[in-house]
Amino acid sequence: MVRQRSAKPLSAVRSRPAPPNSRPMKSKEKRRHPLQWILEPMEDEASFFQKHMFGCQAAYLYGRLVLVLAAKEEPWNGLLVCTSREFHSTLIDEHPGLQPHPLLSKWLYLAQACDGFEETAQQLVVQALKKDARIGVDPGATKRKRAKKS
Repeated sequence: MVRQRSAKPLSAVRSRPAPPNSRPMKSKEKRRHPLQWILEPMEDEASFFQKHMFGCQAAYLYGRLVLVLAAKEEPWNGLLVCTSREFHSTLIDEHPGLQPHPLLSKWLYLAQACDGFEETAQQLVVQALKKDARIGVDPGATKRKRAKKS
């Protein structure tokens, strides 16, 4: 036996008033990242864009991944500088607050708790805007290990 649906038009179903005690649904507003101010000087550059990356905010400039904003618990609370290991020593000498990230050691990390965080972060942004070759990695340039066939 086949059941038949009621003959109510869809407009009648959709136009029901909301219950008096109901709250409107929350819209998905884009929340501003707490460290977004760091990237503001980059926003006028045509090649600049951002996207989410492992719960952080990644910044791309001139086609390269340059910086990652992190505002979670340590060691994910500060600025990650995307670079190659070969540039670590020169960047650390220039900016003593930088250190290899404890979990992502190929990149350098500037903890938000570090003395001079704001000034160092601004200097790194200026260097990235000046196309400092030490800052930035080509996206998708990671080497993945292949699983051994048995």
